[in-house]
Amino acid sequence: MALVFLIGPQAVGKMTVGQELEKLTGFKLFHNHIVIEAVTPFFSYGTREGRQLVGRIRQAFFDAFLEHPDQSYILTFVWAFGVPGEREYVEDIAAQFAAKGHAIHWVELEAPLDIRLQRNRSDNRLTHKPSKRDLVSSEKRVIDTEKTYRFNSEPGELAYPSYLRIDTTHLSAAQTAERIQGHIAEQA
Repeated sequence: MALVFLIGPQAVGKMTVGQELEKLTGFKLFHNHIVIEAVTPFFSYGTREGRQLVGRIRQAFFDAFLEHPDQSYILTFVWAFGVPGEREYVEDIAAQFAAKGHAIHWVELEAPLDIRLQRNRSDNRLTHKPSKRDLVSSEKRVIDTEKTYRFNSEPGELAYPSYLRIDTTHLSAAQTAERIQGHIAEQA
């Protein structure tokens, strides 16, 4: 039983890598936008109501997952380092799974902004994330938030027992997933 927490900035490839990792491992992928896309037609994720509803629905999924501790999962998250409550939120989720016996694997993906802007336009991203289909708005969000937040950790900031950082600039999603699978195997 394992939980792979894929973290990194917008459009770095978390969902796509997660899809490839799911194929390799059989772990179930619950990417960050599954709930966001369900809520967005009713409440913008940028509103208090939207964020609260997304949070409640996500937790309901996590509670259901925790009732099946024999299954392994992949979760994705954009972690804004330095924002109050972010670290506590992700670590609380990890603690819930660890309490049920899941080995926790932290995988941080990184790539430069120009690569992420290219990936922001990928067919796979636009298929699974309808809220990203307005490319002008989506690209503006990626660029603007890059100026405001830090989405990758500083060296030594994440000192977890099973932690892997991968620069995905020149790697396919399948190659990245293979590296993650190898890391998980080494930790077993």
